[in-house]
Amino acid sequence: MKVWINGELIDKENARISVFDHGVLYGDGVFEGIRVYGGRIFRCADHVDRLYTSAKTIRLPLAMTKQEITAAIERTVAANGVVNGYIRLVVTRGPGTLGLDHDKCSGGVVFIIAEQLKMYPQEMYDNGMAVIIAKTRRITASMIPPWAKSCNYLNNILAKAEAIDAGVSEAVMLNTDGNVAEATGDNIFIVSDGTVITPPPEADILVGVTRKVVMELAEKLGIPFQERTVTPDQLHAADECFLTGTGAEVIAVTQVDGRAIGSGKPGPITNRLLAAFRELTGPGATG
Repeated sequence: MKVWINGELIDKENARISVFDHGVLYGDGVFEGIRVYGGRIFRCADHVDRLYTSAKTIRLPLAMTKQEITAAIERTVAANGVVNGYIRLVVTRGPGTLGLDHDKCSGGVVFIIAEQLKMYPQEMYDNGMAVIIAKTRRITASMIPPWAKSCNYLNNILAKAEAIDAGVSEAVMLNTDGNVAEATGDNIFIVSDGTVITPPPEADILVGVTRKVVMELAEKLGIPFQERTVTPDQLHAADECFLTGTGAEVIAVTQVDGRAIGSGKPGPITNRLLAAFRELTGPGATG
């Protein structure tokens, strides 16, 4: 494997950044996870745009243009022969002092990893997954802006640990108002009376690229859609539930806190959206 670091493709074994990098010391950086389907980088422009929004939000200057970042991603994918896989694009603050002052950092580090992706097993797409509602609450915009995909993921990691302890794959996080925000690594949708509903950006969510794609697919398929507040009770009472994300794509949730959602199987609207997503990303697609 070759890893792209600040303009060079370096063997995986020699790919290193400084222990004084503020990305290592404080999680001071931003990142994107991007999929590759059939050699095509899926929604690359959307991901790069979000990277720049995240960087601006945390006051992290980027020396590279969007075009240069995109070219570096393409070069890394080609160098590793990735046809169907995953890209991790990371920008850190760079090496600095042991203090918090970001002005003391010598310059940002950009690195890109492209490799094959281990997905959820097909049986989970066929049968759905179980999740819990975590006790760990989602950080609010007054703490760390949730629209910034930062390298500090402790909030999500603590909720994920709850899921692992409970023997399930994912945890749903509530915001400080007690309403549904998102899962630890995915956005969440419910279906109620034929309408697809997802929490709005104001619910302290990361506005996902796959979330946006699913909203576009729902409109194309003529499926009623709303962005609005979702309570835990509404989640438990939903006819269907599914998660969306770069790794998850569109995957049904069939159990929350040990209680079945709807029939306890992936619902018809979830299956329609998954089929449409796979058609969009499958062989011969241009999306």
